[in-house]
Amino acid sequence: MHRDGDVVVVWIKWTVLLLATAVVVFIALALFGASRWSASTRALNSRLDAAREPLPPLRYDAARELDGLPAPVQRFFRAALKDGQPIVAALDIEHRGMFNLAAEGADQWKPFTSTQRVVTRRPGFVWDGRVVVVPGLAVHVHDAFVAGEGILHPAAMGLFTLIDLRGTNPEPGGVAQGEFLRWFAEAAWYPTALLPSQGVRWTAVDDHAAAATMRDGAVTATLLFRFDAQTGLVESVRAEARGRTVGNAVVMTPWEGRWSNYTERDGLRVPSSGEVAWLAPEGRRAYWRGEVSALRFEFVP
Repeated sequence: MHRDGDVVVVWIKWTVLLLATAVVVFIALALFGASRWSASTRALNSRLDAAREPLPPLRYDAARELDGLPAPVQRFFRAALKDGQPIVAALDIEHRGMFNLAAEGADQWKPFTSTQRVVTRRPGFVWDGRVVVVPGLAVHVHDAFVAGEGILHPAAMGLFTLIDLRGTNPEPGGVAQGEFLRWFAEAAWYPTALLPSQGVRWTAVDDHAAAATMRDGAVTATLLFRFDAQTGLVESVRAEARGRTVGNAVVMTPWEGRWSNYTERDGLRVPSSGEVAWLAPEGRRAYWRGEVSALRFEFVP
């Protein structure tokens, strides 16, 4: 019996040692992954800023910009901007919220935090997201449009790649066109980028909606903007077809963003909350719900 007791004690000691070693290895991997991911984010942001183009020292001139625009678009700019408003050159935005990991089947909402760098010319952004899958285990995500290249790269712990989509193909369904659509749809946070002087063409649809088209090199994006009947601000944006990854296939699917809870920041009225969804045949499938936790603008001097 004494010998059996000794064996149990040794077994317990080895089990504790192995568990402690596993914890230490896991923590070391997490720290290494976070450090490497941060370096990758800094490199992407450096590429983004290196691709910036100079903006002339313009300010928003309502008399010049609004002439000939559809009525709901005119109401939007009057609500979102003040005459003489400086043009947004870049911004840093932080979000927190919930992300749906399930492309099909039952929803799997998980908490996320993110930082995002945006430049308005040349259009581009780098979204650095961290989705907590289970306590202690996060998936880091780069979603970006940099110098005409679309990027989608999630990696568990910042080390183990789950998907790595990159490309400059401007055709619909390509990652470049999909990421440019995202930049365009989020312009409610940098509304001077939607002005005609910034390259946007507006087409009337009805009393509360208008279509907008913008180009970056060979990549073109067209979105339907719908405006709130009371405030005149952007209520939703919709693309009739955006590439959606389902398994190993890319399926062209209607896509929608909804913006709400507008507040004034540095003279601009911008949303504080949003939700993004695929409008799939089986029904609307939201996958991102977020709130702004910080927002810092850089204006053209």
